[in-house]
Amino acid sequence: MKSIVCLLVSLVSLPAFSAEYSLATFSVDVTIPLNHRCMGVLPTKSKRIADSLYAHGFVLNGGPKPVVLCALDWCEIRNGAFEQWRTALAEAADTTVAHVLVTALHQHDAPVVDLDAQRLLDKVGLPNELYQVDWHDKTLARVAQAVKDSLDFASPVTHYGTSEVEVERIASNRRVVLESGVITYGRGSRSGGNDFMAKAPEGAIDQMLKTITFFNGDKPLLQMHHYATHPMSYYGQGVVSADFVGLARERLQRDNQSIRQIFVPGCGGDVTAGKYNDGSEDHRQELIDRLYKAMAAASKNTIRYPLNQIELRNTKLSLPFHEGAHLTRMQLTADLYSQSLTTEKRILAAMGLASRNRVEDDHPLDFPCIDLGQAQIALFPGETFIGYQLLAQEYAGENFLMCIAYGDAWTGYLPTDATFAEDFKDSWLWVGPGSEKKIRDAIKKVIRK
Repeated sequence: MKSIVCLLVSLVSLPAFSAEYSLATFSVDVTIPLNHRCMGVLPTKSKRIADSLYAHGFVLNGGPKPVVLCALDWCEIRNGAFEQWRTALAEAADTTVAHVLVTALHQHDAPVVDLDAQRLLDKVGLPNELYQVDWHDKTLARVAQAVKDSLDFASPVTHYGTSEVEVERIASNRRVVLESGVITYGRGSRSGGNDFMAKAPEGAIDQMLKTITFFNGDKPLLQMHHYATHPMSYYGQGVVSADFVGLARERLQRDNQSIRQIFVPGCGGDVTAGKYNDGSEDHRQELIDRLYKAMAAASKNTIRYPLNQIELRNTKLSLPFHEGAHLTRMQLTADLYSQSLTTEKRILAAMGLASRNRVEDDHPLDFPCIDLGQAQIALFPGETFIGYQLLAQEYAGENFLMCIAYGDAWTGYLPTDATFAEDFKDSWLWVGPGSEKKIRDAIKKVIRK
């Protein structure tokens, strides 16, 4: 007997349903138009499309509430925009918002969307500067329609499988100890051209690429691959691209069009390709090759299980806003209205103020986990640091756990206590110290040991 059990905030079970499971997949081109802002604040807007950006996802049916997962080749989805996406996809799949997991892969030559921040910018005469609202809303409507249409072509799903493979020479931690003994988090995505950064140890990373495959009998329907790193080889020149993670995924997709390939980002807020990448085209191709080979290898190393359980656990997560002097309400408001500042700095102020408003209005995050029995899929907010993924995996023990990051990204970076203690600072940081205990508690509520 196949059953689905849904546990929400109270973690109380709903009745089991006898039904066959089905899987519907969707894929939609969500490429930004020319002259659109990239990464929210990059000075150079989109000039050329090198390759398309996509929204890939699935709807898993068979119980009282369908589960939707959508992974976009965008930089971040934040605040009101994140709720727009969950609400629209929930309506399309006839489910609840709590059953919709949305993540952005975090490519930098791609958009940041934040409805609340853009509304603040509208008030100071900067419409469509963070993102083009009309284009976004039409894109969301197309994705929602694709979700709805996909249900007519759903396939039975009888089994799922798990696999993992070690990835070599991609990821490295931002944290590097300089020759002077000073700790820096300055190893960015293109730091490999610096001899010291290239020779420094990889640091704390998760070497493993994880894959979940859904089957109808012996036929694979979909493979979802997960790896923790920033996805950029180079960016900032207005050349739109899904970068090496998206290009590796699309290469694997071309190998077999009958199996939908999805890539989801791990907790790589402090992980980049910086040890192995200098920002050259040659290094981009090397990163594509390494990730492609890892995904292809994982696809051939699958342990199968009957699909007889889907359990969704969700808890609310309230994180503190950062109390730095540059992020007070007075300072953010002054920066937003200041015509002497660059547009990019005013956008940052709007993003900060939108997030501060959200925290002060007591609008918590959802922290969901899908439990298939032998595999769990958790969605973390923002640019979660790798320490949280390692912590969650330690808590899960031998259970297969996929920690997806870049859910609602109002936090920006999401450092651990240890990172805050080392005086980590960044303009893309809106969450404050004290977050780790709250995340640890949330992990214990939704992730099964």
